[in-house]
Amino acid sequence: MKILQVISSFPPAYSYGGAPKVAFDMSKELVKNGHEVTVFTTDAYNSSSRLEITTNPEIMDGINVFRFRNISNTFTRKNFSCAPLMFLSLKKVIQDFDIIHLHEYRSFQALFVHYYAMKYQIPYIIQAHGSVLPIFEKLWMKKIFDLFWGNRILQDASKLIAVSKTEKNQYLKMGIPEDKIVIIPNGINLSEYEKLPEYGKFRKKYKINSDQKIILYLGRIHKSKGIDVLINSYSKLLDQTKYVKLIIVGPDDGYLTSIKELIEKLHIQDNVIITGPLYNEEKIEAFVDADVLVYPGILEIFGLVPFESIMCGTPVIVTDDCGCGELINEVRCGHLVNYGDTQILADTIRFSLNHETDCQNNVEIGKKFISTYLTWKKIGKNVESLYFNTIFNNKAKIQGY
Repeated sequence: MKILQVISSFPPAYSYGGAPKVAFDMSKELVKNGHEVTVFTTDAYNSSSRLEITTNPEIMDGINVFRFRNISNTFTRKNFSCAPLMFLSLKKVIQDFDIIHLHEYRSFQALFVHYYAMKYQIPYIIQAHGSVLPIFEKLWMKKIFDLFWGNRILQDASKLIAVSKTEKNQYLKMGIPEDKIVIIPNGINLSEYEKLPEYGKFRKKYKINSDQKIILYLGRIHKSKGIDVLINSYSKLLDQTKYVKLIIVGPDDGYLTSIKELIEKLHIQDNVIITGPLYNEEKIEAFVDADVLVYPGILEIFGLVPFESIMCGTPVIVTDDCGCGELINEVRCGHLVNYGDTQILADTIRFSLNHETDCQNNVEIGKKFISTYLTWKKIGKNVESLYFNTIFNNKAKIQGY
């Protein structure tokens, strides 16, 4: 198959959340399976800098990656990027592809893909990565987009990928027929966890003693992530012990000032470390040295972070309102808490820190589950099968079968 993946940001632009890594790992697996994969993306690296375009396409692990200059990195950070030259390139090459996989919903790229896909009868699949509901910021802009273009983009998609039941319900709320929605969870690249870094490297960098416990948050610093809930819960723990550090890892997504103000208000700044974003080996070092990972967000459709933590041997606590919580609860490989309940979260953290053997048993159960069901080899086959069926049905529709 000739596959086109369209996404506003692509590795090494990891500061834009989990979608770029998902698209990259998925594309690598499809290439391994013998398919020709092309990616159309922008030059966004982070909110303040761009990637230098030296060759186009750039070949990354067998993937043809075309980067187009986007008008504003700030717009890209707000999930509304625009790369006009992509529009012209799509016009020239879109008929060369068997299928298009659109990794976003409200963007000019989505408009471009929809227009040409419908014009030339090329099937496209949408994977919104949790962005489909008009919630949180820019509500009026999202509703206007949906009214004029977005609803049509969703309805005209051949299929929509949901990574969990949570995201499936989001699509249903947007009026998508249930038979158009396919649940395919995100995958884990097991090779990244075959040889873990030595314990203590992260602690040494940040001057954390071996007798101190580490509570880790890793992800974007955004108001939807529940970091304020975690900070308030952590302050309750400090009433009983000073031997616990809270580590917050991730890029600022508009909420860093607020959490710093909260930390100062609670007078816990001496016990909280904010590292900024960490990637690759440094990220894994943080997982390895942590005693528990807390994933406290609301309306998270999946979240790879808890599963990455488990693969590093670190127990997890997640909210019951997230997609990964569905699997963690089903498999019994971590603890679930109600979103926003600071006392229950504090109690659960305390339990995890005091019952290491029980928590490590959960971790081992989680590792077995991930290695069996969430590998990219398995997930890639599911995506591949979806592509084949979609292409077949599209041809039958065109020919009037």
